[in-house]
Amino acid sequence: MIARAGRRVLGLSRPRTLDLKIFQSTRWSSSSPRQWSTPLAKRIAEAIATTGPISIAAYMRQCLTSPDGGYYTANREGRDQFGQKGDFVTSPEISQIFGELFGLWLLTEWMMQGRKRQGVEIIEVGPGRGTLMDDILRTVSTFKSLASSIENIYLVEASPSLRAAQKDLLCGDSALEEVSTGYRSTSKYAGLPITWCEDIRFVPNEPDKTPFIFAHEFFDALPIHAFQSVPPSQTPTQTLSTPTGQISLNRPKTEAQKPQWRELLVSPTVPSSIITSLATSIPSTKSKDPKPDFQLSLAKASNPSSLLLPNQSQRYKDLLSTADAVIEISPESQSYVAEFARRIGGSKNSGSTASSGVPPAPRKSEPSGAALILDYGPAETIPSSTLRGIRSHQLVSPLADAGEVDLSADVDFMALVEAALGGSNNVEVHGPVEQGVFLEQMGIKERAEMLIRGLEKSGGQGTEVAGSRDQHPANSAADIETKKKAIGAAVERLVSRLPGRGMGTLYKALAIVPERGGKRPVGFGGGLGV
Repeated sequence: MIARAGRRVLGLSRPRTLDLKIFQSTRWSSSSPRQWSTPLAKRIAEAIATTGPISIAAYMRQCLTSPDGGYYTANREGRDQFGQKGDFVTSPEISQIFGELFGLWLLTEWMMQGRKRQGVEIIEVGPGRGTLMDDILRTVSTFKSLASSIENIYLVEASPSLRAAQKDLLCGDSALEEVSTGYRSTSKYAGLPITWCEDIRFVPNEPDKTPFIFAHEFFDALPIHAFQSVPPSQTPTQTLSTPTGQISLNRPKTEAQKPQWRELLVSPTVPSSIITSLATSIPSTKSKDPKPDFQLSLAKASNPSSLLLPNQSQRYKDLLSTADAVIEISPESQSYVAEFARRIGGSKNSGSTASSGVPPAPRKSEPSGAALILDYGPAETIPSSTLRGIRSHQLVSPLADAGEVDLSADVDFMALVEAALGGSNNVEVHGPVEQGVFLEQMGIKERAEMLIRGLEKSGGQGTEVAGSRDQHPANSAADIETKKKAIGAAVERLVSRLPGRGMGTLYKALAIVPERGGKRPVGFGGGLGV
């Protein structure tokens, strides 16, 4: 089974270089209409026929969020991406303790920042079915002073079906009304208002508020661009390929003597061709499985993305001279985390529009709030060739069955760090640290022991265990033992560092907090008195 924090298969090694064939432009005969795996695949192919090959980012965006058949946005009755019957299992569903520790982390940061009595906001991006937020709010509601300081809860969600699932879990029968920023209902916890927005830009940003932002398994689903370093050309390239045609560059011939970044693009496969497996996908062992609808090819010339994105960080520039090096960059991820930083610390360019074109955040008299990010990816290195597809808890080609397969890629944590520090002068970033380390410092094992003692105290009499979300109390000694083992196994799965056994090493935690002289947050080597 695959855990998507689980979205990933654990313990499976993946090559770090791309086994790539350079394919020529694809054409197919109109006399024998091609059969596409999904209606969305057909629409993507038709668009490519008009504009030419597209970036991996554009392909991912269509596959995941297209209103016409996207994985998260299509209205498929009875379809649930999460859980045993879906495509992947998430950490909050593995154990309630995971979400409870998020709530405790919020509590500790709130205490370290002076226990503000009002203006506290909770924001979650990509809240899934709402399980994590449910555990956070259940935990926070037990701390009355903190709970009374919370004014608003915002969920950033683009999927109507997931929004409906979140509303049912978090608000029950409370009415859902449409408001200027999205939709609003009332939480079953202390009657707190919950507002759904399609993008974080629609979440109000007021300088006197204290936002606590959570992003769990969010960044790995954001679109990526991939680039490969190519050796110097014998013939200088004097044109730039754009969607509207070729543009003369008038650049010195000496540039052709240097390596260049070229973007990896998505184009349809030739129906009768046998496509070489890419390092971005796990080849199927079933001969009856259809070939992917699409393939990756290397752009013949530089394009705007390859000229701009790899030059934004010295980390990328340092790899340009490495022949055939492949890097993945997610501008959308960097934009999101910079927005987190601005909401916590205020804009780096208060009073003027930033060079990115994003309106500056209001000036904050005092930085406040925090962001906690947990996701999958390397701690320091740049992700390379990590695009993957997951369906029914199995790794599949990301270039087949568009809209029916979950797509994701490793998170570049160092890029997030750079973006956060570039977003505001008044924040500091801690981590990434391994998930196992973070959860153990937060007390996951101690909380598991509390739940187990509660089970033992219930005596198998069918009574509910205090603080447990389990709706099926133990009715016998055998039930107690089964539940005790399940609690232990869940904790082990979340913190284990053994390859193939758990998520403790593969998943990382990152925190953004107000600048405070390096005082580390709880879970990152710090404590309330540190």
